[in-house]
Amino acid sequence: MKLGPTELIIILVIVLVLFGVGRIGKIGGEMGRGISEFRKGLKVGEDTDAKAENSDKKA
Repeated sequence: MKLGPTELIIILVIVLVLFGVGRIGKIGGEMGRGISEFRKGLKVGEDTDAKAENSDKKA
């Protein structure tokens, strides 16, 4: 089942009525920060793995 543009607009209006514009913006900002922190964590994990591999090769 595909959602057409009309259905998406109706869903958007319902969400805006339920939550309000300010709260949706706040939720979006929090999601963005969460994704950013997740990516930073992945990068740190990769760096740690690379350092561990390098130390294993030296030994």
